Amino acid sequence: MAAKFPLPNGAALEIASVFGAAVAFTALTNAAPPMATAADHDIANGDVLLVSSGWALIADRAVSATSVAADTFALKGLNTTNVDKYTPGAGVGSVLPVTAWAQISKVTAFTSAGGEQQYLTVGYLEDDDDRQFPTNRNPITLSITVEDQPSAAYVALVETYGDSKELVVVRLKLPGGDQILYPGYVSITTTPTMDRNSLMTRTISIALSGRPVRILAGA
Repeated sequence: MAAKFPLPNGAALEIASVFGAAVAFTALTNAAPPMATAADHDIANGDVLLVSSGWALIADRAVSATSVAADTFALKGLNTTNVDKYTPGAGVGSVLPVTAWAQISKVTAFTSAGGEQQYLTVGYLEDDDDRQFPTNRNPITLSITVEDQPSAAYVALVETYGDSKELVVVRLKLPGGDQILYPGYVSITTTPTMDRNSLMTRTISIALSGRPVRILAGA
């Protein structure tokens, strides 16, 4: 059998164009994924949700709804089992469901920067070598190059989000069925980049508000 290599060819990029009403949850479990309790909610399996929570580590992240029942739903992509980081009972909050998407079309390049692990360096008098201890990670920024399309629907949407500084969700749908959810703040360059005999392009920047979540196909 021939080896398969992951290629981005055929991937589709979308940005949330409409959000539904916030759904408050009165409890959130320490689990993987955590289960939220929300009476009479209208969330469905597969809905993309922007999370607001008393647990800062999951606040402003985007997830997918799973295991949906009458008064509960799980936040797929999160793991809150560590009670030292996630104090039991303190994770209550709300989710904002995405109800419509706009495609970001004619993407020519998609790059990410940041996310590198940072370290505290310590050296004692008796040491021959310094020691390192992991601390935080750098924030992640996405840079998306697109063909200049001033009349495309997503352009006005991104410009509006950039002006309002509203937190949004961008979704990358990969050819194999996986999805990557990116929560963050978007902006787009106001004028295209131009070189003779080259495609006119603009750049969308996304400053992530939290780590992206990858939803595996069929998982």
